[in-house]
Amino acid sequence: MVAAIPFPMIDPVAVSFGPIVIRWYALAYIAGILLGWFYAVRLTRNDGLWGGPSPVSRAQLDDFVLWLTFGVILGGRLGYVLFYNPGHYLSHPAEIIRVWEGGMAFHGGLLGVLVAIIWFAKRNGIPPLSLADIVTASVTFGLFFGRIANFVNAELWGRVTDVPWAVVFPGAGPLARHPSQLYEAALEGAALFIILRVLTHRYGALRKPGVVTGVFVAGYGFFRFLVEFVREPDAHIGFLPGGLTMGMVLSLPMLAIGGALAFWAWRR
Repeated sequence: MVAAIPFPMIDPVAVSFGPIVIRWYALAYIAGILLGWFYAVRLTRNDGLWGGPSPVSRAQLDDFVLWLTFGVILGGRLGYVLFYNPGHYLSHPAEIIRVWEGGMAFHGGLLGVLVAIIWFAKRNGIPPLSLADIVTASVTFGLFFGRIANFVNAELWGRVTDVPWAVVFPGAGPLARHPSQLYEAALEGAALFIILRVLTHRYGALRKPGVVTGVFVAGYGFFRFLVEFVREPDAHIGFLPGGLTMGMVLSLPMLAIGGALAFWAWRR
């Protein structure tokens, strides 16, 4: 089978200076955080979106970026270790800190960011749901670039298929597969950003704290659940009972909790 889209053989190392190596994976996280921060600043400056002054100041937002970064990295890595490969990392604990080699779980990163939001909001007297709304409206940039980085790294590929846009990934055998990383970039990144922007700029969702956060959580859970039907399960986990995957199991609660939060916040 010949792939309709030849895999771009991009070196995962973007720049190297002697022992210093900068990977595209790291640059994707940096780009996502910087663009997300820029968009979040624009949201807080637009009083019309809030029906008055934003409950989060620019200075507080600048301070929170560091908290957010630690929440994403620590939560994402620990989530991958605990949810996807605990046995391996218990046997090789030194590998837990090798974030540059890949291995991040969105669901763990979400929990890490949630902890950072609650902690920072309490310390600074900020409404937690309003801060969460700003973060979730802006985090789609990171999701988009993160999935593109997964594609560049030729990891987290899809299942075998004969669709015209299938790709033969290096390390995944000779058969063409769904480029599921690009599906996730389009859905979890671009589509979710458009949905949240319509809510914030057309329907005034930021005036009802929790709506944006709930829609983001439910939307991500829904899109991720759909993509799991064409995404190859982790080899060391495989399929769970009922043909489910670990990604599906972790996404279903997000769909329920996010939907309930959005409904409650909108009706409040």
